[in-house]
Amino acid sequence: MNITKKEIDSLNAVLTVEVKKEDYTDKVQGILNNYRKTASIPGFRKGHIPMGMVKKQYGKAVLLEEVNKVLQENLHKYLAEEKLNVLGNPLPKNDNEIDWEGEDFTFEFDLGLSPVFKIDVTKKAVTQYKVVADAKMLNNQVKTIRKQYGKLTNKAVVAKGHEITGTFKNEEAGIDKKSTIEVDALKGKTQTKALIGAKVGDIVTLKTKGLFAEDQDNQRHLGVEPDAAKGLNVEVVFTVEEINTREMADLNKELFDKLFGEGVVTSEKELKEKIKQDAEGQFMQQSDQKLLNDVVDSLIENTKFDLPAAFLQKWIQVSGEKVMTEEEAKAEYERSEKGLRYQLIEGKLRAENNLQVSFEELKDYSKAMIKQQMLQFGQSDPADEELDNIAARIMSNQEEVKRMSEQLGTDKLLTYFKENAKLKTKEVSYDTFIKEAYA
Repeated sequence: MNITKKEIDSLNAVLTVEVKKEDYTDKVQGILNNYRKTASIPGFRKGHIPMGMVKKQYGKAVLLEEVNKVLQENLHKYLAEEKLNVLGNPLPKNDNEIDWEGEDFTFEFDLGLSPVFKIDVTKKAVTQYKVVADAKMLNNQVKTIRKQYGKLTNKAVVAKGHEITGTFKNEEAGIDKKSTIEVDALKGKTQTKALIGAKVGDIVTLKTKGLFAEDQDNQRHLGVEPDAAKGLNVEVVFTVEEINTREMADLNKELFDKLFGEGVVTSEKELKEKIKQDAEGQFMQQSDQKLLNDVVDSLIENTKFDLPAAFLQKWIQVSGEKVMTEEEAKAEYERSEKGLRYQLIEGKLRAENNLQVSFEELKDYSKAMIKQQMLQFGQSDPADEELDNIAARIMSNQEEVKRMSEQLGTDKLLTYFKENAKLKTKEVSYDTFIKEAYA
């Protein structure tokens, strides 16, 4: 067998594969001999069928199957040995021209070659948000805690300072949500006036436009999707089910111990420090995800290279379960091009900077995760043997291994970006972060 490569340009090539008679004849003959022994053909005893009849009935099908096996085996071997970075799979070029009556066959395949490019993570600065819990947030959180653990007193009629529990409904907008709202937190004066004086069982019609101070409150209280929450302007009926006043809890040892355990927090100052620490830990996860997304977008935008677009569109057209039209394949390519570009960039980054996930790293990662979970249940010092046994069970679950591999791989990539990308740190409150990051 002989395989040669002809480069069309830097992104496209044609492989020519010459399959000779000696490459397949022994295998084909062996299979036909076996058919002769086992096939059932009327008029002949099993094992005594003339070879000519076996070849006539099965010969071409066996030939096609065995030539294809030899072809595919040697094709993939060639790509691996030559270390060709190809996109997609080789596409047959001359299938319809093959003369299967001959003994030697020549096949041609189109190849899409991976582009050569350089990655510069310092080319453009990306904002790294440092989200802090400011005084306003801390005071609001303390207020929320005091309300949550405060004393409820039932009331007969809605007045200022009351909490109302009830159900919002608008069938057309898909709203059917039970929620608790504070009268003093409502934005619209007309809406507030409509609720003042209401009793349990009353049904009040309200307009959602201007009902709450923030669009995200529409999502929380009305149960609508984030996109629908923005500028929501419909009428809802609100059925009053419960009216309460809430006496805020005192900031004392009893409350602190209930929240954090005995002696962990002893003052309002320490309470705010604990809230700040916990909140900023959660903020870091969000800012890290934002950083990762922004660096990825920057790399896609600023890492320039061409792709074998025509080849890839053709490959997309024929590689799925159902063959697409040219128009469908082109549209699919345009939808997936950005993702493909990042796959190439990410693969190169991981290969050049040793960011792949090893089995030992994955095992250590799973054991650390197990220890953390056990700590939550008061088991602070598990034995190594116990950790190894649990980790082994986790590692036998393919879905769990895939999930952990993706998480660990993302962590390694994020660490690399933090250490090597061109970043400009910006310290902001959480409200500002939300407005800037997700505007």
